[in-house]
Amino acid sequence: MRKYILNSETLLYEIKDVSLKSRLLKGLLLVAGSLALSVLYLWVFTSVLGIDLPKTAMLKAEKARWDARVALINSRLDRYEGSLEALEIRDDDIYRSIFGMNEIPDPVRTAGIGGVDKYAYLDGIEPTNALKNTLLRLDRLTRMTYVQSKSFDEVAAVSKTAGDMASCIPAVPPIIPDPSKYSLTSPFGYRTDPFTGISKLHTGVDLAMKIGNPVFATGDGVVEAVEFDFFGYGNCVDIDHGFGYKTRYAHLNSISVIEGMKVKRGDRIGESGQSGRASGPHLHYEVFYKGERVNPTNYFDLSMSKQEYLAMIDRHGEENTSAPVRRSFSVTRR
Repeated sequence: MRKYILNSETLLYEIKDVSLKSRLLKGLLLVAGSLALSVLYLWVFTSVLGIDLPKTAMLKAEKARWDARVALINSRLDRYEGSLEALEIRDDDIYRSIFGMNEIPDPVRTAGIGGVDKYAYLDGIEPTNALKNTLLRLDRLTRMTYVQSKSFDEVAAVSKTAGDMASCIPAVPPIIPDPSKYSLTSPFGYRTDPFTGISKLHTGVDLAMKIGNPVFATGDGVVEAVEFDFFGYGNCVDIDHGFGYKTRYAHLNSISVIEGMKVKRGDRIGESGQSGRASGPHLHYEVFYKGERVNPTNYFDLSMSKQEYLAMIDRHGEENTSAPVRRSFSVTRR
């Protein structure tokens, strides 16, 4: 390669050969200088002036848009979660309680949330994992909503039989409320045990009366158990009324029903006695609600007139139920 240089003395251009090595060196210096200037420009542009590069600015704007969308989704999920929680409370405390249905346990309501992390691929994409957490939250609410929907289906099915509920609740005394025939000797609550002398919860009510007084079912139901416990309840009948209610009639002298038998309120189930661990002739009567013993006097009214009670018994056909099936046991009297 030739290079023309002006001679200052002769004022003529003279030809000077430039070596390849010199040309390469100058080219490298030019490239290095350009890179250095570019780096300096970027440093001043981004670090000193705080201005993003065009592509960075575009990505940040796109991220901001997605963050806004995720925030909007979470805001809506907050409202949906609040509404679902209110429905769950109403379902457990009102609807299911009215129809004697058990509350749905928390593990069931959460629908087995957990286990395999199907959104593991989103880990590390962003510091806060906002997108992953939002997806997990959406899955959780979807499952909980499904469980709540199934619960309402169950309540709706039970509500179709709500007309039967009034007759199933043990809402009348188990004996004819004739004050001349009985006395309430031991209410529900803590008392001194007549055998041990120790204070103990009395889980029912004791109605003292002569042996042989008729005992009646206090609500519609199915005879769940007919048993004899020598050291406990003696001759005993348990009736399942549905809707969370059960009743127990203990220390009977005789029993007129069998297990699996359907009974109506006012049907005769046996006679009062002194069987089992009893200090005197009486009927021990218990009411269960959702598996817990409750105070029977909260359900029946002993001030109910004798005539009204007898009318109820006649309506259910006392004559046909007085002795449909009679089961006899040995009776222990103390």
